[in-house]
Amino acid sequence: MVLMTYIVEYLKNVSLENQIKSKKMQLVFASNNKNKILELQSMLPDTILILSLESIRCFEDIPETAGTIEGNAIQKANYVTEKFGYNCFADDTGLEVDALNGDPGVYSARYAGEQRNADDNMNKLLAMLGSKNNRAAQFKTVMALNLNGNQHLFTGIARGLITSKKIGDQGFGYDPIFQPDGYDETFAQLSLEIKNKISHRGKATKKLIDFLKTSE
Repeated sequence: MVLMTYIVEYLKNVSLENQIKSKKMQLVFASNNKNKILELQSMLPDTILILSLESIRCFEDIPETAGTIEGNAIQKANYVTEKFGYNCFADDTGLEVDALNGDPGVYSARYAGEQRNADDNMNKLLAMLGSKNNRAAQFKTVMALNLNGNQHLFTGIARGLITSKKIGDQGFGYDPIFQPDGYDETFAQLSLEIKNKISHRGKATKKLIDFLKTSE
């Protein structure tokens, strides 16, 4: 009798959970970067449910071997859709520095080596710039969305400059050395709310969300 009661309650909970999920658009975000997931989830409406790679049992490293930021985003989204059959979106981001002819660009995450260490990447970039007067740069994010058999791309750009040293302890990646236009603080000093409104990822995500709202 106790077992039967437990089973009934369990089924009720499962049914309720499924009802909740059924009212949401489910999308896989093709990334293992927890910082990205948290940042993106804070921007998305409650009507969109992000599924992690772990939740679909995708534990392998997804290839990022394209020669462009756009290409990497497309490659990752296609990998998940083709192998696991899910609607999926993926992003890739690069920091493009004017005085370095757009470097590190598509290689931003591994600029200082395959270990993808943020401090090492920033140290190398600051060393490469040295005392150059032109410190203008831009962050560029491209999101590739595979939805119901169609692919859509969304791009966000944030212009700014590279500081002479690391400032701030928020965010991730190159945030401590990137000061967006119109602000006296680096991305690593800004609140998440402000950063979401002005950042490259925030702009690309807004375009993605606006599109998804018309597709629900």
